[in-house]
Amino acid sequence: MSEWDAWIGREITQQDTLDLALARRWCGTFDLECSAIGMMPQGIHLCLCTPEAAQSALGEDGHPARDASEDSFFPPIPLPRRMWAASDITFVEPLPIGATIERTSRIASIAEKEGSTGKLGFVNVEHETKADGGVAVREVQTLVYRDAVAADAPLSPPEPGAGSFDPSGWDEHAVITPDPRLLFRFSALTFNTHRIHYDLPYARDVERYRGLVVHGPLMASLLLQMAARELGENRLKSFSFRAVSPAIADEPLHMAMRKSDEGYELGTFAPDGRQCVKATATA
Repeated sequence: MSEWDAWIGREITQQDTLDLALARRWCGTFDLECSAIGMMPQGIHLCLCTPEAAQSALGEDGHPARDASEDSFFPPIPLPRRMWAASDITFVEPLPIGATIERTSRIASIAEKEGSTGKLGFVNVEHETKADGGVAVREVQTLVYRDAVAADAPLSPPEPGAGSFDPSGWDEHAVITPDPRLLFRFSALTFNTHRIHYDLPYARDVERYRGLVVHGPLMASLLLQMAARELGENRLKSFSFRAVSPAIADEPLHMAMRKSDEGYELGTFAPDGRQCVKATATA
């Protein structure tokens, strides 16, 4: 038995509408064309049924605070830093513009482990997203909680080294430089108030990042768009991504994709070749 077992199985259900205004804002953020009638590209579900916590319920880092009450969906694991570590996504049906959206989220598992930097808390959340009553997307999201770093800890990640990313082993390659404007717009689309994405003094002085941190789901969205350019819209059956190392705003981000025995391998990389996100997909 764990002191957090009471949270396993807790559920919340949210409603939303994939209206034309949201569709246009999402497409505009990624420089994509948006049709008034049609299906949205894969990845739009990340911007639906977003957090609903009141301003007064936010913690110092911008995430909704957690407590031991029955109303607290997430367990109050006493580790202050939180990150979206991974997601395993199954695409069942495309999401149409104008659809009524319902998402049910369930705490599937909670575990505590010892890592190289101290205690870690892992929370797996199952999400089922329906559009007009039919299942469209299933996702298992992994959140990781960890201790705060010391105030004088080295900034992470290190400055880019002498190496460089070699695209020769990849079928597709593109480079984008995510700037603070893109990070801000993605935070707004997902109603993500985590301060590491827009508050540079906080990101640097409190969480000890070298700059503003590019969202893992933002990099995942960019990789989904790369897959769509090569395979066609809404062709993926599954997509899994895992955060490996932080990507920093205003630094070039290499995106790459290649065929594998199981489907497709994708990734994002810093200028010196350090991997930021690992991903796999099937079509």
